[in-house]
This record gives sequence, structure tokens and C-alpha cells, in this order.
Amino acid sequence: MWIYEKKLQYPVRVSTCNPKLAKYLIEQYGGADGELAAALRYLNQRYSIPDKVVGLLTDIGTEELAHLEMIATMVYKLTKDATLEQLKEAGLDAHYVDHDRALFYHNAAGVPFTATYIQAKGDPIADLYEDIAAEEKARATYQWIINMSDDPDLNDGLRFLREREIIHAQRFREAVEILKEERDRKKFF
Repeated sequence: MWIYEKKLQYPVRVSTCNPKLAKYLIEQYGGADGELAAALRYLNQRYSIPDKVVGLLTDIGTEELAHLEMIATMVYKLTKDATLEQLKEAGLDAHYVDHDRALFYHNAAGVPFTATYIQAKGDPIADLYEDIAAEEKARATYQWIINMSDDPDLNDGLRFLREREIIHAQRFREAVEILKEERDRKKFF
């Protein structure tokens, strides 16, 4: 079903070691509005969505996996050279105790990922509105992380991710309109 190119969707660069910024980025790794939740939500919802838009959920769901890989790379690069003192100052000491420097799916506050983040109602229009909201929340989170960051190299990748959230929300809005047209069309038997 997929072909995996062993490269990131967009280059990830960081200027300096910055565990504090990594802690913020973990929100997009394992948080409620992060890339993992989005990928799983869309890849799950595609089974109960009309054929006219099922490909959209597959496409965006797989792209979210690519975004997850970018976030993981960013977090790794921001922490790989950090001292234990820097990890403590950044509030990542509990993470270190539980996971060393390994990535783990949790939000910026350390709350583990949970399946309750993945919404699926079974009503295509309700699910797509949920997806639009998820994309807008992710866009906002990226903007807030950019606001907190002083790393121009990292911000380049974050701006790319933020813009993709905007595109995804637009595509989901288009899908809603397609399904509304279908729903409102007279049915002849």
C-alpha cells in the first residue's frame, strides 16, 4: 500500500541543543492534537467514510505519519547533546528517569498518549468537522511553538508543518461540501 522513501518529507535542521523547545514539541508527538492522534484518526475513519472522499483520509493520514517522523527527528536533534542538568532545567527529568533519551508518546506535560484522542463518530460529516478542528488545533499549536522558539532553522520546519495543517483543513472542508451535495441530492428508486 505504501512506498517508504527513506528521507523526511521536509528537511529538519536545528541550530542548537535546546531541550526546553524539545519539551514543547513533544506535544505534537504524543499530545491530543499531535501528529500520531491525527494519523490514527484519519486512517481509522476512512473505513466508515463514503468512497468519494476515502482517498483523502488515506492521503492525509499517511502524510501525518511523515509529520510524526519529522517531529521525532526534531526532538532527537534538540536533545541528543543535552546534559542531564539541561534536561532537568527543561522539565524533562521525569521523562529521562522513565525513558532515558528515547522518544515516548506523551504530551508536553508528560501525560501518556491515549486512544481517547482518536475520535470517530461514524457520521462522515461529523467526522470531517472533527478533522477540520484537529487540523486547526495543530496549526495553532505549531504557531505557539514557533512563537516560543528562537531557532530559525527549526522554525523553517515548523512553518512547513503549520502550512500543511492549513492545507489539510482546506481539503477536509472541500470533502464536507462534496458529501453535503451527495446527501442533499434526490434519490430515485
